[in-house]
Amino acid sequence: MQRRAPRALLALSLCVLAACSSDKPKPTPLENVAPKIAGREVWHAGMGRIGYPMVAAARDGVFYVASGEGEVRALQADSGALLWQARTGAAISAGVGSDGRFTSVVTRGNEVVTFEGGREAWRKRVPAAVVTPPLVAGERVFVMGVDRAVHAFDALDGRRLWTFQRPGDALTLAQAGVVAAFRNTLLVGQGQRLVALDPLRGTVQWDVPMAAPRGSNEVEKLADLVGPLVRVGDRVCVRAFQSAVACADAAQGTLLWSRNVGGVQAVAGDAERVFGADASDRITAWQAGSSDVAWTSEKLLYRGLSGALAAGPTVVFGDSQGWVHFLSAATGELQLRLPTDGKAVVGTPVLSGTTLLVTTQDGGLFAFRPQ
Repeated sequence: MQRRAPRALLALSLCVLAACSSDKPKPTPLENVAPKIAGREVWHAGMGRIGYPMVAAARDGVFYVASGEGEVRALQADSGALLWQARTGAAISAGVGSDGRFTSVVTRGNEVVTFEGGREAWRKRVPAAVVTPPLVAGERVFVMGVDRAVHAFDALDGRRLWTFQRPGDALTLAQAGVVAAFRNTLLVGQGQRLVALDPLRGTVQWDVPMAAPRGSNEVEKLADLVGPLVRVGDRVCVRAFQSAVACADAAQGTLLWSRNVGGVQAVAGDAERVFGADASDRITAWQAGSSDVAWTSEKLLYRGLSGALAAGPTVVFGDSQGWVHFLSAATGELQLRLPTDGKAVVGTPVLSGTTLLVTTQDGGLFAFRPQ
C-alpha cells in the first residue's frame, strides 16, 4: 500500500470533496436575502475547464489563473484585461504561483513549468505528483509533492537548489496543502505538522503539531494541513483535514490553539476571528485570540462550500451551485448573494485590492466588487 497510497487517497479525497455518498442530505434551500451591503459583478471571462482545486494568485493588481487543460493567463484585476497568456502543452494538476515576474504551474506529468511574462523560462520534473500550488518568492520556486517532499528551484534557470523530505506515513492526502512565506521563512505542511524551513538551505527552523491525529486506522488518522494558510500579523491559521482548525505564532514557532472540528476546506481569518465550514457546511467563527466560538450559521448546510475568504467586514464562500455568499464577519448574518454560471465554485476566492475573483469548475472567472 505504500507506493499506491497517495493514489488511493486521492480517490478518497475527491469523494469527500464531491460528497459522493449516496445518502448525503440535499442542499439547504436558499432563503431570500435582502442585501445589507452593495456588490456587483465587474467582469467575467471564460477559460478551459479547471478540473482541479485551482486557487488564483494575486500580485500587484494582477490575477494569475490556469485551466486544467494547460492554459495560463495574467489578467488585470480591476478590469479583466488580458496581459499575457501561455500554454504548458500538457494538463495541469497544480497552480498557480507567481511573484509578478515568474509564474509557475505543475503538469500531470509532474513537470514544474515556469513562465516569465508569458514566455516559458524552464521546466523541470519532480518525482511525485503535485496538487499544491507552487510558491514563487525570493527568486525561488518552491514545490511540494503528494509525498510531502519540498523542492526548491532557482526561478531564473530552474536549477534545483535543495530538497527537503523526512520519513512519513505510508498514506498521504492528495489535496492542496500548505506552502507559504512568512518573513524570511518558508512554511510547509508535513502531515498534521507546520514546519518552518530556511528557504536558502531547506533546514528546519521549527516544527509545530497543529492537530492530534485520531482514529482507528491510517485513513481516519489523516490530518494533513489544507491550504491556503491564512496569515494575520504573526498569527497563521490553518485547517487540518477532517481533524482540527488551529493557529500558531509563526514568529515564535509555538501553537496558540487547536480546536477539534471536521471539515476539508481552507479557513479564512481577520484580526479578530477565524472562519471555516465543517463537513456538513455549518459555518463557525472562532475568536482568533482564544478559539472561543463567536457565532455559527446553518443557513448553507450541505451546499458544498468552497474555502473561505475574509474580505473587509465580510467572509465569503462559494457553493456547488455557483452562488457566492457574503456573510457578516461579526455576526454571521447573510448580507449578499451573487450568481456565477451555476457551476461549482472551486478552490478559494481570492482578493486583489477591492476586487474578488471566484472561479468555477467549467472555467468561469467572475470578478466582484463588494462595497
